[in-house]
Amino acid sequence: MTMKRMRRVEGFTLVEILMAIFIGGVLMAAVYGVMISGQKSSAGVERKVAAQQDVRATLDIMAMEIGMASYNPFGANIWLRGPSEPPDVSNDCIVAGTQAYKGIQEAQPNAITVEMDLGSDGYGNGSIAGADSNEVIRYAYDATKQYITRSTNCGAGQPFLGADPATAPAGTRNVKVINGTAGINNGANVAAVFRYYNSSGTELYPGTTPADIPNIRRVDITLAVETEERDPGTNQYRQMVYSTSVLVRNHAIN
Repeated sequence: MTMKRMRRVEGFTLVEILMAIFIGGVLMAAVYGVMISGQKSSAGVERKVAAQQDVRATLDIMAMEIGMASYNPFGANIWLRGPSEPPDVSNDCIVAGTQAYKGIQEAQPNAITVEMDLGSDGYGNGSIAGADSNEVIRYAYDATKQYITRSTNCGAGQPFLGADPATAPAGTRNVKVINGTAGINNGANVAAVFRYYNSSGTELYPGTTPADIPNIRRVDITLAVETEERDPGTNQYRQMVYSTSVLVRNHAIN
């Protein structure tokens, strides 16, 4: 009787040990897979949220600055020539020949130049683009490089949303502005970031008819962006569209 009991409490067989190791390995692999998937999902959410924050912040700043166009507390003819006024298309900040354009000296589908007399204290000083910064602001969309630039007081454009692929660090992928390929057009079926309207809500096309610039009362801004995050279903980069509408109240004041 004692010998039989001793035989029943013998150790595991080799087969049992191998089966236990196999089952443990399967469970560990499953846990590891869940952890990796969770990490990738978390990183993807972070990239998406960061992209959304960047685009929304960009829209907020653009709307604020464009909304200040033509702010002129002294009512003087202080406006400077933008890059769209012929015959010279350079952005040289010399006195504009057409003062009626006021603080919107350029209104293209993919570029806008706005001016405002802020002065160093925010109340104006009767001139612009002198020692005071951010009084002449130009936003431009480069459809080829897929990014937005911002320049101040007729200086060189600096990346504002997205980056120039030629100067971005190797291996990085920033948010891309894809209005040019995403079918974001104005009423004339031209790819556009900016759309312009008069007080009746009729769309204007000052890019081809600059005489419409004094009639601008609203500017719509639309940004279609492609993020670094891929859609797990299609493996394509996610695309999002953001827009806002800006009333340029100062531009209506004679």
